[in-house]
Amino acid sequence: MAGKKVIITGVPGVGKTSVINQTIQKLAGENVLYLNISFGTFMLEVAKESNLVQDRDEMRNLSKDQQKALQREASQQIAKIEGNVVIDTHASVKTPAGFLPGLPEWVLRDLMPDIVVLIEADDDQILRRRLKDESRLRDIEGSHSIHDHQRFNRAVAASYAMLTGCTVLYVENADFLLDHSVEALAAVLR
Repeated sequence: MAGKKVIITGVPGVGKTSVINQTIQKLAGENVLYLNISFGTFMLEVAKESNLVQDRDEMRNLSKDQQKALQREASQQIAKIEGNVVIDTHASVKTPAGFLPGLPEWVLRDLMPDIVVLIEADDDQILRRRLKDESRLRDIEGSHSIHDHQRFNRAVAASYAMLTGCTVLYVENADFLLDHSVEALAAVLR
């Protein structure tokens, strides 16, 4: 049974995981089922098995070649999964050497998404969310840097659509309006 492959992205701290989890829960209540897959978890498990990292926050400091190899392994494993799938990932990863596309061509060709969704929010709201989140060790950056990252994500999402023929949707996840974000995402997943 073929299903929808939906890639959902957003910069760290945008609330992507909250939007995804609540949307999947809402749709399950409507008997529309999705498997939620974290692309980063697949990469992390491969990296741990190879003794490259111990936790997710160390991943962005790996070399470009190491990250590419991990991306390739994760995409090949995810491509084998059938049914409706939400792939929770990042459109790009900020590394010491610059932005690294989160979904290079070989990953996109494996996954062939139907849609790429960018979860976005006001740069200052994201900064405040990051500062409150003590569960993660994040690089310190200001709202201007967050703005640049979100803008770059839009550019790479357009290139992802050109390579695969998928559509791109922007979902705003503003403070105190999570239910609006969930409904916007649910509308395209139904």
